[in-house]
Amino acid sequence: MSTTDHSLHPRATRTEHDLLGDREVPVDVYWGVHTLRAIENFPISGTPISSCTALIVALAQIKQAAAQTNHDLGLLDVRRCDAIVQACQEIIAGELHEQFVVDVIQGGAGTSTNMNANEVIANRALEILGAVRGDYATLHPNEHVNIGQSTNDVYPSALKIATWQGIQGLIVAMEELREAFAGKASEFDDVLKMGRTQLQDAVPMTLGQELRTYAVMIGEDQARLREASSLICELNLGATAIGTGITAHPAYAAQVITRLRDLTGIPLETAPDLVEATQDCGAFVQLSGVLKRVAVKLSKTCNDLRLLSSGPRAGLGEINLPARQAGSSIMPGKVNPVIPEVVNQVAFEVIGNDMTVTFAAEAGQLQLNAFEPIIAHSIHKSITHLGRACQVLARHCVRGITANREVMRASVENSIGIVTALNPYIGYANATSVAQEAFLTGGSVAAIVVERGLLTPAQLAEILRPEVLTRPHPMVSLNKD
Repeated sequence: MSTTDHSLHPRATRTEHDLLGDREVPVDVYWGVHTLRAIENFPISGTPISSCTALIVALAQIKQAAAQTNHDLGLLDVRRCDAIVQACQEIIAGELHEQFVVDVIQGGAGTSTNMNANEVIANRALEILGAVRGDYATLHPNEHVNIGQSTNDVYPSALKIATWQGIQGLIVAMEELREAFAGKASEFDDVLKMGRTQLQDAVPMTLGQELRTYAVMIGEDQARLREASSLICELNLGATAIGTGITAHPAYAAQVITRLRDLTGIPLETAPDLVEATQDCGAFVQLSGVLKRVAVKLSKTCNDLRLLSSGPRAGLGEINLPARQAGSSIMPGKVNPVIPEVVNQVAFEVIGNDMTVTFAAEAGQLQLNAFEPIIAHSIHKSITHLGRACQVLARHCVRGITANREVMRASVENSIGIVTALNPYIGYANATSVAQEAFLTGGSVAAIVVERGLLTPAQLAEILRPEVLTRPHPMVSLNKD
């Protein structure tokens, strides 16, 4: 076996300069000295910004719109503009994403992300112009790619564009889950069961009614997400450092947003007050709160599925979830509700992410919030994981639910709770007495009512029909004729 001594073949480098001095950058990469320092400074999560494809695409879209706008305003010559635009279009198409290497968690309010983008675009544009990477006298990351821009308006704008895209994907995933629950609800509309409040027998309902509530809840949350996404469309692009627009052309903000709107297909607009918009993270707080709402309700739904399927012999055992894997290394035959469990855990994560977003938004000072990178990372995780959780729950659990009809019917027939349905016919005092006797003796409510002569078997059967028990209904006629 032979080995290669890499020290004998050092990686070729190019020299780049920044305010701290000269550094050697690998010659074969598109990023430069600012990115190199960020790699060294922030070895935090091990997750590069390229993990969020939508963010990289959004950065390239902003840089393309900026280059075209600055050319229109006479600030960037056509040759450099065309090269920058081509480089951006390649990134938008999915190329060079591996060159976006800075950690998602970083100090500097996102400066490292913006610099990484500027350097990759500049070095690719240099190649397009026939120059070599690092030849910044020909085309410079800051002086040409970053004209009229600051991290403080580029980074939050890219984050909002990426987030808007993510929300649309989450809504689609939620729709798949909503349709799965709605389909099962229709399938089980004729299955009578006991409803429960505080884990105690309440009154009868159908399994369809129970499952339909989950579809309705998901639909409500989709609507809340659409509302939150409208706030995300307001950008501070053109604000530059603190919102005053310093170094940007007076017409830049209005023109770049038009370019960007056309490029993304998103109904973007310029914030009415750029100073306020540069420091305010309220839209992210609002969205994160909606994501938490989705997570909380989804987790509650999964709690219910685990309860309803508990057993199979010693629990409720009213429904069966699809068996996905062996449940124990020691208990043969055990199958666990692993899909609802994993969705629960995603929900716990999203709730924690919301707390992170809350603290990060609150920690902003004066004209800038320096903590948007952790906001970006938290919201990206919440949206991505919730979307995947909805798909997994729909495909690997909800669509395969089956009903134990006999178990549910027996629970209704043996329940003391059906005395509530008899209350209008036999009176509250009689109903209470019957319920007490049934509880003490273990007898059937129906049998006790008949034995006491309060109702005939025919009258009782008419009152206890599923369509009478499970929805508002006129009083049943007890005419004996």
